Amino acid sequence: MSETLPARPALRRPLILAAVCAAMFMIAVEATIVSTAMPQIAAQLGDLHLYSWVFAGFLLSQTAMTMVFGKLADLFGRKPVLLVGIGIFLIGSALCGLAWSIPALIGFRLLQGVGAGAIQPVCLTVVGDLYPGAERAKVQGYLASVWGFSSVVGPLAGGLIIQHMSWAWIFWINIPVGLVSAALFVAFLHERVATAQRHVDIAGATLFAIGIAALMVAVTELGNGAVAPMLLAAAVFAAAAAAFAVQQRRARDPIISFALWRRRPIATANLATLLSGMSVIGLSTFLPMYVQGVMGRSALVAGFALTVMVLGWPIGATVASRVFPRFGLRRTLLFGAALLPLGAVPFLLLTPASSPLLAGSGSLVIGLGMGFLTTSAIVLIQGSVGWAERGAATASSVFSRNLGSTLGATVLGGVLNLGLAGSAVSFERIREMLDRPDLARAEPAVTAALSGALHWTFWGIFLIAVAALLAATRVPHQASSGARASAPK
Repeated sequence: MSETLPARPALRRPLILAAVCAAMFMIAVEATIVSTAMPQIAAQLGDLHLYSWVFAGFLLSQTAMTMVFGKLADLFGRKPVLLVGIGIFLIGSALCGLAWSIPALIGFRLLQGVGAGAIQPVCLTVVGDLYPGAERAKVQGYLASVWGFSSVVGPLAGGLIIQHMSWAWIFWINIPVGLVSAALFVAFLHERVATAQRHVDIAGATLFAIGIAALMVAVTELGNGAVAPMLLAAAVFAAAAAAFAVQQRRARDPIISFALWRRRPIATANLATLLSGMSVIGLSTFLPMYVQGVMGRSALVAGFALTVMVLGWPIGATVASRVFPRFGLRRTLLFGAALLPLGAVPFLLLTPASSPLLAGSGSLVIGLGMGFLTTSAIVLIQGSVGWAERGAATASSVFSRNLGSTLGATVLGGVLNLGLAGSAVSFERIREMLDRPDLARAEPAVTAALSGALHWTFWGIFLIAVAALLAATRVPHQASSGARASAPK
């Protein structure tokens, strides 16, 4: 196994951190800026039935490749993997702007997702290498602020680009940002990787990527009600998973260390992260639907009710970085996990006559909880391992959150479908109500049916948040002592 001693003079670290923030900004802004432009893109390219796959394809390939690139960063060092990831992402971005059809755009988004699968976990790993435990938590707060900032800037930038320029610039805007980030990594991130024979488990990496991609397709198609594609994807997943398990047992240096995943600090923190990801994606998906379709409020008001969660996230992460040296990582993580079900309670109390401030208060508390939980979890996981496993361990946390988002969207979408099954309300009618919130007051029967179904999803969010809290209680006490730096300054 290779080992590195990164050069970390005080003047160099801020420049490396700037490169990390720039690279992470590309990934963070991607979802919001593309979602703003997609109606216009779809209007020009057609194939509206494939609309959702423009987003699902990106998440699919990102999740499938996260663990693979995390392992490669442990084998070959962080910088080469980061530069390859940025290169793939920028090539995918350039091609997305040249897409001539929705299927072509989906294919190029898959390529973008592969690059994102390298950038996000390895950037977080670089932070773990460069900063000791207390400083590492503070930097995680900075990175959370990048995500919060992008959620505000993305829709604004997307709207301005669509209004004044070609939609292709939605993707091409990544290119200068990525080039600056790559140049900073080349100039300032210096590693001394020990010379050793490296064995890349290509077969294992391929089987893992195929298996996770098939799992996500199966989950997505299940949510869409497409039984035949779901069964086919599930069969591919089962076959790939079985072959992957056999391959990992005989590989000299397996791509996934089952022993790493079985360690209690990592297993419990990742489970809490996965469940928190499920609850947050449910809130992001269904709260705007309730505010617009049931409460009859505008899209702007619905956006506010959700945006406060994104603003609370970096605040929670920043506060967590300041309090965990005093209270410990485990208590900080538990506090964040406890805020999740607490923040879900206001959604159970929503009625058509409720103020949007009630929904916003719940979103804010959940955002604060996610800031505490995710920051503590990543610092805890990185502090539980040495350099040679930090890339894989960090990737496991990113992988868990992404997988949780996919599972949450499907599970809670299924809950909504079951809630609507007993009513005569069609999804077409719901779409009309979302486009014209004034219809919510004109058709009380439809509003009541949608309100009842969405309340079932809010109960689902609450129960998943409770499960995340229970998982957090299983994090061992001694894990909080692991927040240390393993490489000398």
